[in-house]
Amino acid sequence: MNCSQLHERIPDYLAGSLAPAAHAEMETHLAACANCREEVTSLAGTWAQLGTLPQEQPSPALRARFYAMLEAYEQGLQREPSRRERFNAWLARWWPKQPAWQLAFAAAFMLVGIFIGGRITAPSRNAGEIAQMRADLQSMQQTVALSLLQRSSPSDRLAGVSWVNQMQSPDHEVLELLLQTLNRDPNVNVRLAAAEALGAYGNEDLVRQGIVAALPRQTSPLVQIRLIKLLVELREKSADTALQQLMQNEQLNQEVRKQAEIGLKELY
Repeated sequence: MNCSQLHERIPDYLAGSLAPAAHAEMETHLAACANCREEVTSLAGTWAQLGTLPQEQPSPALRARFYAMLEAYEQGLQREPSRRERFNAWLARWWPKQPAWQLAFAAAFMLVGIFIGGRITAPSRNAGEIAQMRADLQSMQQTVALSLLQRSSPSDRLAGVSWVNQMQSPDHEVLELLLQTLNRDPNVNVRLAAAEALGAYGNEDLVRQGIVAALPRQTSPLVQIRLIKLLVELREKSADTALQQLMQNEQLNQEVRKQAEIGLKELY
């Protein structure tokens, strides 16, 4: 069983409805795959919370509507699908299965819709309604970014950094997580992307101080050089001590030491 096959069986696994052989396959894969094990553990918590919800009893009116819809559905099965229905079926095959990516796609479509809708109905749309839509979009972007930045896949974390780039004014929770990514992410490309994203919010004291503190912790020459140049661009003179330490460290990459010296001169 591979990861994709396991993801399709997660609902049945959590519901306890898998056949014994399939259940054993799931357990074997989970024991060997940390990523799948983490995802199943996370979903299991949500599944347990859903089980605590009180059971709703349908009203007579709801039952009548259900049977009316069922009859309409059965009639619909007897006719050829429309062009729109064929398109929806095609789209469903391409729609991502992971919740974080579903939310990301939904936010992207919402962004496009707001842009087009603003162009078409700008004269008649209430300004307060537009402001509320933008606030909702900002909240959705933040949710997507936070979710992706904490995933195990480097490509997902890169996507999370990309979502931060699309935000006009990320709050401190997002910026702090981006700084943690810069300091702790094991992937150099993700750390570089985080550094680039943080540069756009250099007017924030949290970001400026965070970049200064991150510089001595870096081990990749690429990230060190990018942070040095970024601090120079921000004219952050509080970085002089960190730059002097880099410049005097004979064990560092020569290009890093050279850039630290150049940066120190440009700050003054």
